[in-house]
Amino acid sequence: MRSMNHADSLAHHFLLAMPSLDGTYFERALIYVIEDTPEGSMGLVVNRPIQPSVRDMLDGLEIPILKDDPRLDTPVYEGGPVDPEHGFVIHRPQGNWKSSILMPDNVAMTVSLDLLRAMGEGQFPDQFIMALGYTGWEAGQLQQELSENSWLTLPYSATLMFDIPDDAKWEMALSTLGVSPEFLSTEAGHA
Repeated sequence: MRSMNHADSLAHHFLLAMPSLDGTYFERALIYVIEDTPEGSMGLVVNRPIQPSVRDMLDGLEIPILKDDPRLDTPVYEGGPVDPEHGFVIHRPQGNWKSSILMPDNVAMTVSLDLLRAMGEGQFPDQFIMALGYTGWEAGQLQQELSENSWLTLPYSATLMFDIPDDAKWEMALSTLGVSPEFLSTEAGHA
């Protein structure tokens, strides 16, 4: 597995959409930042499950399901508006999958079919999120959005990523920061 770590980067952090993004694609989004470099940034929305399940994905890719498992009914997530036919799996780094990138705090991202084939055989990582598409920013774009107060940032938490129900992740992230939703403003401001 390759390792990804950049000093002074938001990689392996969460972005939390501010109310100024209400009414947009990113309303109440919680994004796990996978990469943040001077060339641009990439992340996955991790609180927006959509209709296809893991089983549906495997069927669509014609990957045989050799062992039925309740985890096959886990929903797939809408990772972002960019390249929505491309899949990503964020998981605990179990197994030796092709195209896996090791992140800090015992997290990995895999984009190869061998992990999906293993799921069809009943071999799942302990915790995982499968997402279609991703969120991307060009060079300087994320920093500009941060300066406009479009996002709050918070450190990665495995509990927030994997254990909190999706419909509660946004508010739980706020409470982790000691912020109550009713005190958030839709207006950007600087002291």
